[in-house]
Amino acid sequence: MATTKTHALKEWDTLHNNGPFPLKALYVTELEGDGNIPDKIDRYNDAATEIRRLIKETNDANQGFRAYGSAWSMNHIAHQKDRMHYNGFMNIHIPMVTENLHDNTNFEASNLFLFECGTIIKRVSEVLSAHGKSLKTTGASNGQTIAGCISTGVHGSALQVGAVQDYVVGLNLIIGPNEDDVVYIERHTQPALNDNFAKKISKRIIRNDKLFNAALVGLGSFGFIHGVVIEAEPRFLLKRYVKKIDKNIALKLADTLDFKNSLFKIPEETDAQGFGIMPYHYKVFINQYSNEQNYVVELMYKKPYVADYKDPFPIIKQSLYRDLIHLFTKMAEHFPKSIPWLVKRLRKTILPKVDEELTGTLPQIFWDAPYQGPAFACSVGVDHKDSSKALKLLADLTKNEGPIPGIFAMRFVKQTKAILGFTKFPVTCMLEIDGVLWKKTRKIMSLTEFSRRIIEVLKQNDIPFTIHWGKASDWAYPDLVNLMFDADKINEWKACRRALLSDDMLKLFSNKFLKNIDLTAKEADKNIDVNDDLIASL
Repeated sequence: MATTKTHALKEWDTLHNNGPFPLKALYVTELEGDGNIPDKIDRYNDAATEIRRLIKETNDANQGFRAYGSAWSMNHIAHQKDRMHYNGFMNIHIPMVTENLHDNTNFEASNLFLFECGTIIKRVSEVLSAHGKSLKTTGASNGQTIAGCISTGVHGSALQVGAVQDYVVGLNLIIGPNEDDVVYIERHTQPALNDNFAKKISKRIIRNDKLFNAALVGLGSFGFIHGVVIEAEPRFLLKRYVKKIDKNIALKLADTLDFKNSLFKIPEETDAQGFGIMPYHYKVFINQYSNEQNYVVELMYKKPYVADYKDPFPIIKQSLYRDLIHLFTKMAEHFPKSIPWLVKRLRKTILPKVDEELTGTLPQIFWDAPYQGPAFACSVGVDHKDSSKALKLLADLTKNEGPIPGIFAMRFVKQTKAILGFTKFPVTCMLEIDGVLWKKTRKIMSLTEFSRRIIEVLKQNDIPFTIHWGKASDWAYPDLVNLMFDADKINEWKACRRALLSDDMLKLFSNKFLKNIDLTAKEADKNIDVNDDLIASL
């Protein structure tokens, strides 16, 4: 049987030291060995039984319960003051076969895989590569668990793909202590697995678009995500270019995404008429403290997979432009530790010259995180058409009301179907500032105060925005979620959560983060209309 060790702790922290936060107990569950339970599905279900036991134990104690994986979120979304569960040892994977597929599915069996919640993205990619497959996109690195990625909406900069949750086609949730609290959910308009297979891993099958889209980015509050069914695709290559270009051209591309008619072209990436083609990935790096005329841009173009390409690791391992926090820490490592002095040096520092070119697979390019120390990250989503305007406003904020020890980047993501996915615009520009943690002083505002000013500045300038669920913000800002999403969307999400979970479980799977953003279940929420189709599917 799966076994759980319970550790009595007083506090818990994130990977990037954004806490510490108070804690009473930490559960760590390990699977039974395959020598004792050789069948993967049996071992998977054995783990589900253990999780149900822990949920019952927690509920009997009238306490809260929250699962986490790699602890990469830079706020308290993964935290629960009572009991937390570490998922990292729960990493079974099961490839689907034709006999598992729903009669009305449009998916190919060879592209579907069930991954247990604690499987990190790096391991997911290794499994898929062994089958000649690839994820469609990832975040900037590969250390997050698959369940953590979708719960917070982790994204890359894939213009035609979306965020990680957008290739998830099925969810296996544990929503309580009883046997029939193990449910499998998928869209009724896009069924993936047949009842025969779904019944092997669950007691209830729910096919409903609204419920699935609500649970997809569920903020850890739709129950325990035990398994995730993803759609992969045949393995492909990415041709990556990193170049310095005129900042006005870089910003015009951000606002228009018109690569066809841009003055900037990569000769190898044009069509037969000489027009630029749309890249798979576009990212802009900005040191807002410098008056430099050029920005660094990273572009990637999708290519068919071939086996004989040059090893990309010698360049990738040395690249400064792998992710934003790595770039900032490398730029700042020889600067004074004092924040004012560091920023003063940044004013005289241009982004390092670069002209990189390499080819690799998705997991080779979005590789291990080069920096995992104390850090902050703030990230807002705006319509890409507002990207240069939003950048100027927030860059001016850091310069005029700072100093803030970080620099900016922009990434671009296709719209999500998740009800509370922050990549909600037709193409969302994720405008992010990463840097080193600092302490409030008489002359430097706190991170929370800076986050609050970001909200206020965007609001004052009538720029619709969202905020990355896993990054720093003033999460207690009044009516924040109502600024980010339409009331209909918020009520839809709440109604789906209330329809799925019992009153006890609504409370058990809540935490301070959910309370801060006013998404905890309330008596008044019972008056929200619940779609008849949702009730029928339940």
